[in-house]
Amino acid sequence: MLALALLMIWDALGGDLPLARLAGTPMGFPWRENPFLVHVMHEGARNLSWLLVIGLFAAIRWPVGVLRRLDTGARVQLALTVLASVLAVSLIKHASDTSCPWDLKEFGGVARYVSHWAWGQHDGGPGGCFPAGHASAAFAYLGGYFVLRRVAPRGAVVWLCVALVAGLVLGVAQQMRGAHYMSHTLWTAWVCWTVGFLIELVATRRRTSPPIERTAPLHASP
Repeated sequence: MLALALLMIWDALGGDLPLARLAGTPMGFPWRENPFLVHVMHEGARNLSWLLVIGLFAAIRWPVGVLRRLDTGARVQLALTVLASVLAVSLIKHASDTSCPWDLKEFGGVARYVSHWAWGQHDGGPGGCFPAGHASAAFAYLGGYFVLRRVAPRGAVVWLCVALVAGLVLGVAQQMRGAHYMSHTLWTAWVCWTVGFLIELVATRRRTSPPIERTAPLHASP
């Protein structure tokens, strides 16, 4: 709830455009086609993230490292949390009318700036840019904190910090290219954290629910 309040304050202060102007010019974003940002920070990071997702699903059957300390149900929860976080961000993006910074007229595009809170109000661009899908390549792992803290509290904190830092780095890289506003990155982090938290609530309820007692069927007397 605190993170949500901070995000609302950021949106109210309108910090997106001033930050975008630091990297953008009337002729576009000079870093948009930078080889390092495109091939390493964008394509490379995305491919690495999917490899890690595949690895987490494989680890359900063949765990390694700290994952050996998790039972099968916890390993399933970890893998599903990452995948569900990515899907949640993708679904929101698919329904979004918000265009990317590089689509704005101010930066050589065709769209006008419209807040992502202005639902149903088109900005004249292609849309589909909110929240930041690329940052979810790292933020999707935030929910792993809830799983790992049960068996390795210190490892869970390290996992959380790495996912946060990696997500912010990927978000800043995309911001420099003009692909996203800062709020897009921050909202992606919040969505992924919330997905992980909700899945943890469901998993906790299932673990703590008393087993259903099976009663023997009644047979009619001869």
